[in-house]
Amino acid sequence: MADKGLLKVGIVGTIIAAICCFTPVLAVLLGSVGLSAAFGFLDYILLPALALFVGITLYSIMKTKRT
Repeated sequence: MADKGLLKVGIVGTIIAAICCFTPVLAVLLGSVGLSAAFGFLDYILLPALALFVGITLYSIMKTKRT
């Protein structure tokens, strides 16, 4: 049961990080709130987060296939 929960977290995190990395969602949201100055530093956070969630997803898929 915990493997399916880990898989869900990995997939949802990957989707959210991918949306924020490859579309201007954060640029529009941060610009509307007045925090667009922080937009330049988001690459240092979003790309590692995307890699982390893809890793979690792959790990949980491999763990689920073994059992």
